[in-house]
Amino acid sequence: MATLLGIESSCDETAAAVVRDGRDVLSSVVHSQIDEHAVYGGVVPEIAGRSHLEKILPVVDAALRDADLDFDDLDGIAVTQRPGLIGSLLVGLSTAKAIAFTRGLPLVGVHHIEAHVYSATMESDEDPYPCVALVVSGGHTTLYRADSPLSITPIATTLDDAAGEAFDKVAWLLGLSYPGGPSVSALAAEGDREAIRFPRYRAKDGSIGFSFSGLKTAVLYHLRGGDALAPTPAPEDVEDRADVAASFEEAVVDTLTKQTLRAARELGLPRVVVGGGVACNRRLRQVLTERAAEDGVRVHFPSPAYCTDNAVMIAGLGHELLAAGRTLDWSADALAR
Repeated sequence: MATLLGIESSCDETAAAVVRDGRDVLSSVVHSQIDEHAVYGGVVPEIAGRSHLEKILPVVDAALRDADLDFDDLDGIAVTQRPGLIGSLLVGLSTAKAIAFTRGLPLVGVHHIEAHVYSATMESDEDPYPCVALVVSGGHTTLYRADSPLSITPIATTLDDAAGEAFDKVAWLLGLSYPGGPSVSALAAEGDREAIRFPRYRAKDGSIGFSFSGLKTAVLYHLRGGDALAPTPAPEDVEDRADVAASFEEAVVDTLTKQTLRAARELGLPRVVVGGGVACNRRLRQVLTERAAEDGVRVHFPSPAYCTDNAVMIAGLGHELLAAGRTLDWSADALAR
């Protein structure tokens, strides 16, 4: 049995977890920076990096304490190496290197997005591979073909905004709190999903893909009464605010669902896994699961705690990397992309 400490610091969560054999979660600690960034309506890289510096060691200590273990009980260290904010990544990688070097432990570098794919499989009783994987978050909206935890090939990605980023921007237009996903969804529950027919992206060449900038602009024009030069009204003056939120959310969910299931059909794969922060969205879970069932496709979502950035998925995928002998040397650097 291999017990790994996972460290995640790619964006605005400082996280550590202890996981045994890639699936048995002994502890998971996450320090969120939402309150620090909310006033700016998005993540400020400099603030994120400084917060990681302050919190990384207390978070690691808490993860070990919650697991009732110490460094001598570990068989390796797994850390997010890419992609992400470079300053934030360096905090986690430097910490992981220091622990691994001083304790004589192997170090594995984890691809943050591939870990989101793995997180959707950790709680499943069946082997989901091969499958189509959708990773949808504030920074990423990408489809992959996943043949195994260590064999993941990109299929298509967004041309512009990620879905979560679009949620944040529409939340700002509607005067809602950051992060935008939960606040838009809460307001959408009060509205009519069919009230406004916002556009769905379709590639001119017919290929699979995503784009949310046009949808975001359509929301803006709707709020301005169709006049691109008119001022954006104050949120309290928008009478159909809940309908806008509901119709926008429906457009995002419809696009994600159609493109994902199209990929599954074209590749002939009977399973879909979904990871990333937007995987928490209740409407996406409902619609994708229902439509997938009509196509005979099984969908796997992680628990909400494992949708957003966390170190459980880092330690989990790190176990697979360690077993395959894919370790880092001390010259390894963080990679933003």
